Amino acid sequence: MTLVDAGPLVALIDAGEPDHTRCVSTLRSIQLPLVTTWSAFTEAMYLVGRAGGWIAQRALWQLVLNEDLAIVEQSPKAIARIAKLMDRYADRPMDLADATLVALAEERNSKRIFTLDADFSIYRLHGRSRFELIPA
Repeated sequence: MTLVDAGPLVALIDAGEPDHTRCVSTLRSIQLPLVTTWSAFTEAMYLVGRAGGWIAQRALWQLVLNEDLAIVEQSPKAIARIAKLMDRYADRPMDLADATLVALAEERNSKRIFTLDADFSIYRLHGRSRFELIPA
C-alpha cells in the first residue's frame, strides 16, 4: 500500500506544477490504488480547484472513480491519535492532513508515502520508525 499526500495529487493533475513530470514518472512505478484520507483529498481538491477550476477537480475525482485512488475513513482510535500527533508536532506545526496520514500509516503498518512534503522526513511512526518517501 502506498499512501499519498495532497502535493503529488495536485502535481499529477496540474501540468503547471514544478513537480508534475516527476510525479507522473513516479506514478508509473507505483502499484495502484494509492490510498489517502478525506483531509488530504480535500486539501488537494481545494488546491487543484484554485489552479484549474472544476476541470482540474473533475480530473482529481476521476482518480477516485477509476479506483486509482482510495479514500479511507479514519477510525475512532485514529481520530484520537491525530489530535495527539498534532500536539506532539505543534512546533512544525503539523497540519490536519499530515496527521491523518501518519495515523493511517500507523494503523495500517505502512511506511510508504508518496509526498513532496519534507515534514514527512521528520515525522515518526509510533515515535520511532521513519517513512519511506517517494519520490526519494
